Amino acid sequence: MAHVIGRIVISDVRPQVSCGRWPSRAVVGETFPVEATVFREGHDLIGASVLLRAPESGKGGGKARRIPMRPLGQDRYAVDVTVDAPGRWSFAIEAFADPIATWQHGIELKHGAGQDVSLELEEGAQLFEAALATVPKGVRTAPYRAAFETAISALRGVGAPGDVDAALSVVLGPDVRDVLVRYPLRRLVTVGDKLTIAVDRQRALYGSWYEFFPRSEGAAPGRSGTFRTATARLDAIAEMGFDVVYLPPIHPIGTAYRKGPNNTLEPGPDDPGSPWAIGSADGGHDAVNPELGTIEDFDAFVARARELGMEVALDLALQCSPDHPWVSEHPEWFTTRADGTIAYAENPPKKYQDIYPLDFDTDQPGLSAEVRRVVQHWIDHGVEIFRVDNPHTKPLNFWEWLIADVKAAHPDVIFLSEAFTRPPMMQTLAKIGFTQSYTYFTWRNAKWELEEYLRELAHTEVADYMRPNFFVNTPDILHAYLQQGGPAAFKIRAALAATMAPSWGVYSGFELFEGTAVREGSEEYLDSEKYQYRPRDWSAPGLTPYITRLNDIRRRHSALHWLRTIRFHATDDDAILAYSKRHGDDVVLCVVNTDPHNARETVVHLDMAELGLEPHESFEVRDEVADTWYVWHGPDNYVRLDPGHEPAHVFVVTPL
Repeated sequence: MAHVIGRIVISDVRPQVSCGRWPSRAVVGETFPVEATVFREGHDLIGASVLLRAPESGKGGGKARRIPMRPLGQDRYAVDVTVDAPGRWSFAIEAFADPIATWQHGIELKHGAGQDVSLELEEGAQLFEAALATVPKGVRTAPYRAAFETAISALRGVGAPGDVDAALSVVLGPDVRDVLVRYPLRRLVTVGDKLTIAVDRQRALYGSWYEFFPRSEGAAPGRSGTFRTATARLDAIAEMGFDVVYLPPIHPIGTAYRKGPNNTLEPGPDDPGSPWAIGSADGGHDAVNPELGTIEDFDAFVARARELGMEVALDLALQCSPDHPWVSEHPEWFTTRADGTIAYAENPPKKYQDIYPLDFDTDQPGLSAEVRRVVQHWIDHGVEIFRVDNPHTKPLNFWEWLIADVKAAHPDVIFLSEAFTRPPMMQTLAKIGFTQSYTYFTWRNAKWELEEYLRELAHTEVADYMRPNFFVNTPDILHAYLQQGGPAAFKIRAALAATMAPSWGVYSGFELFEGTAVREGSEEYLDSEKYQYRPRDWSAPGLTPYITRLNDIRRRHSALHWLRTIRFHATDDDAILAYSKRHGDDVVLCVVNTDPHNARETVVHLDMAELGLEPHESFEVRDEVADTWYVWHGPDNYVRLDPGHEPAHVFVVTPL
């Protein structure tokens, strides 16, 4: 009869995504918890380990490494695991009966009750002999073998009742216990199902993004900026500390139903149209808008960004203008209405007459192959990051295939999902392969909302597969918080995004406090750059020094490079948010006033253990933004944050 359950039960293993259907996610150097429920019948003690296997072609050559797990209580076991190379890792839980631990527990009880344990002493010696036989011989293992040999001698050297205490002090002491962690005696070994972990390069989790329209740099009335004029902007972006430069679509723009300023249907002769209305007689998704320059100019732009330590991310927007070559060459890739016209995009009450959505249901293989060719074209021109526009409007099986196929050939490629949609869709896009995700951060502004949302992202199963990117604004989203909060609101959102999430993003103009909506109640910008040139005076006073400082802090403090380590601390004010991150000895504590209009004061009640401190220890907190420092004593400390001056502390915590 086939066994349907192991000799020792292993269940509820984490991380795993959809019962192991897709791999969980990590990046090189990331530490994450592995947990499982492990139990057996009766009262004998058991143990558990993680069998972690590196990729066949990576560091470790596919060799499995056994990592002991610690009991958490209620049959739950856990251990923190770190992966140190990219590729497809795997792991399984190994459970085993632990006869030595069972014997240790039993003899302590019997001896403590005054019972004769002479037989138990010999049984223990035999168990340690069996354990010794499992320890390989060699110089490195000599101390382990010696500890077991000492235990055997102590157990068999008992000649008088008083010797029992001495023997038990050896076999129950820390030296022997430490060896048993590494070399336990395993019986009834049961191995659970193999699960996988897709490990990416660190940029998949950590990075600072800056979005801008090349056509606005160097633009003049009726004249577009170019890749060459946009290249001149790269030095300033690099000086602000950004790692990724993200460009909206750079392709030819259609003329049919071209939109004018503020999304009107009446463009002037010099209006450039929306970059998302892709395609004209000059080409489609594999071409560059001739107003921006040539493909050689784009290559030079990418090369200069690399010289400055930045990567270029490109928009992958799978939609077409009515003038796109695909419309005439592949009409089957579009939806035809009853009157014979091709359906344009709509999001009532919004209408996008200048954009035709693609229909994957008529020729998915052909359309998929063409998109794969387009992606490869831009990879060949130095692009390894794609921000994907509205992926939730395309078939999920298409994305699963495309991302897997691209990463099989180019494992460093990153796909950012721009899907402000329902949680199941957003999360499934992450599960099937998207490297990063836009989030609901823009709409989480209150203290309680931010705490609740970050706990979901960092401390639930969502953290096993979804990597958030906190954009403070986008060309499509100007939240009311920024419209109404003034410069303090911009500071607050920048401080939160830059310290809460390993990846954060800024759309250009944010640093100049651009916050005027097209009308009340709208999240659209007035004079949106989506429909017109927006040359800016970068010498004007703004938030550039503050953003530069935040990115400098991020680079210098590894604690801010990770997501799962965020912990929240209590405050007495419903607008002051306190949270910390810790990586080794690097501890960053942030205290932020989320109210952009009023000064707030409170007592912060710190969880000292999360900061690596004793309950009543004194310590220094140095504000990396204001370059001020304080000595705090114990867990309860007073703060006052005035948004008119400085709404956030970014403290580095140092024991005295």
